Amino acid sequence: MKKNILLITYLLLNYSIAFGQNTPADTIKSNKGDIIIQPIIHGTLVLQWNNTTIYVDPYGGAALFKGIAAPDLILITDIHGDHTNLETLKGLDTKKAKFIVPSAVAEMLKDDYGNQLEIIRNGEMSVQGDIFINALPMYNLPEDETSRHPKGRGNGYFLNLGGKAIYISGDTEDIKEMRTLKDIDIAFVCMNLPYTMDINQAADAVLEFKPKIVYPYHYRGKPNMSDTKAFKKLVNDKNTEIEVRLKDWYSN
Repeated sequence: MKKNILLITYLLLNYSIAFGQNTPADTIKSNKGDIIIQPIIHGTLVLQWNNTTIYVDPYGGAALFKGIAAPDLILITDIHGDHTNLETLKGLDTKKAKFIVPSAVAEMLKDDYGNQLEIIRNGEMSVQGDIFINALPMYNLPEDETSRHPKGRGNGYFLNLGGKAIYISGDTEDIKEMRTLKDIDIAFVCMNLPYTMDINQAADAVLEFKPKIVYPYHYRGKPNMSDTKAFKKLVNDKNTEIEVRLKDWYSN
């Protein structure tokens, strides 16, 4: 009997390692059902709502998406390998997926996914059923030839899911277009130097546009680079009404 119990425990432990790797999902209510938010890794997440599954910047290998429904929509923000990752995409079931991408990303994907691509540029919109997707600027400062993310190449995204306004920053610095956002319910805000911004810039911007919930993401998990607990304190010391949700984006 003891051997059987040990065997069952061993099998359950290994099952949880193989199939329970991701950080637990969050559920947020909308006017048309729940929004499920699943952090995957770094700048990668999955949103599920109203029988639609949205992958954002799928990266890290297809195994990280095991147990998650195949994507109906794939949003890609930029050309860098932690955002446009062909190895990961080719391991996923993308047959039914529409890709929403900036033109620079479309150039990289056209040979493999040409008829599935929809290009939207900063300021443009895509409507996919009940889902409205706006492409927003994401870029580094100063706006010159040294910029790792020049203005216009990549997209941040604004989505409306069941009346909930969701902002996905992509790789951006502390730009005016982020600071002037209004009525955001859920924000995913990046913070890692030298590619985006530090926690002070990110916190100051969040305090200005005041999302109801903010997830720090794309922070590479190094406390000396992006201390997300310190970010939370910076925000909540000045505004306790902004809910800062800290998730482990690097548990995989």
